Amino acid sequence: MATIRVPEVVPSPAKDCEALHKAFEGFGTDEKAIIRILGCRNAAQRKLIRENYHQIYNKSLIDCLISELSGDFGKAVLLWTYDPPERDARLANEALKSKRMNITQLQVIAEIACASSPHHLVAVRQAYCSLFHRSLEEDIISNVSLPLQKILVSLVSSYRYDKEVVDSSLANVEATKLHEAVAAKKLHDHELLMILSTRNAYQLKKTFQLYKDNYGRSIDTDIMACGRGILESVMKVVIWCLDSPEKHFAEVVRAAIVGLGTDEDSLTRAIVARAEIDMMKVRGEYFDTNKSSLDNAVIGDTSGDYKDFLMTLLGAKI
Repeated sequence: MATIRVPEVVPSPAKDCEALHKAFEGFGTDEKAIIRILGCRNAAQRKLIRENYHQIYNKSLIDCLISELSGDFGKAVLLWTYDPPERDARLANEALKSKRMNITQLQVIAEIACASSPHHLVAVRQAYCSLFHRSLEEDIISNVSLPLQKILVSLVSSYRYDKEVVDSSLANVEATKLHEAVAAKKLHDHELLMILSTRNAYQLKKTFQLYKDNYGRSIDTDIMACGRGILESVMKVVIWCLDSPEKHFAEVVRAAIVGLGTDEDSLTRAIVARAEIDMMKVRGEYFDTNKSSLDNAVIGDTSGDYKDFLMTLLGAKI
């Protein structure tokens, strides 16, 4: 379930554009108006606002936001305002161009490949080609070393069936195949990748359930028992995103705010990515795991307009 609160009566796109244009005018920027408008519109409504803004003012709304806003608040508003496939394509490109390729960057690719609908993943790949004149797969091959390269290319190239169809007999057979590959520490095994990159999400949930029923431990636990390297960490993200995305994104939020300092980029990505999908589930998973409120955690680790914007996406009335 989503957390954003769209008003019962939504102003026309033209009215929203007029209010945004006014927020940009004069000395200073009316950040509260930007939060109130863009933070309370769904993806389809934001698209109409972007289109109308260009038609009315002959300017790109995105360019205006880049000019008017800065810091973590500016980054969050921009990510939210982009069309979701373009947002994820830009996030993927930023991750792949990072000088320091670690789990923080690689999990972005795993999230896009495994926690998205098949249609969204295709749209991300199309947007990536349009924006960067290369395929997502090409840039993974250019920037990620084997065996992770093989794993991620397999996952982003997937087009899964998206209806609830489950073959229990097949799930049992493939649970055995997964167990054999993991027990042998062959996390890039061909059959393991075939199963993870082709089966629909419902089928995989059943397979993971039977894995635990048959062998006494969850597949992600066994994967982490193989070692504590980046390969094992990425594969754990893959399993969580396929099986229960809310569990993964609750962990992203926790990791972003734990200890000294805050990983604002990861916190922003998690909230922006899931606010229209399953942030209520993420919030519940966060509480069950940490015995504390996700909202309070965000409030405690953020401030100013950045905090207000994230809390708006979480459903708060600012």
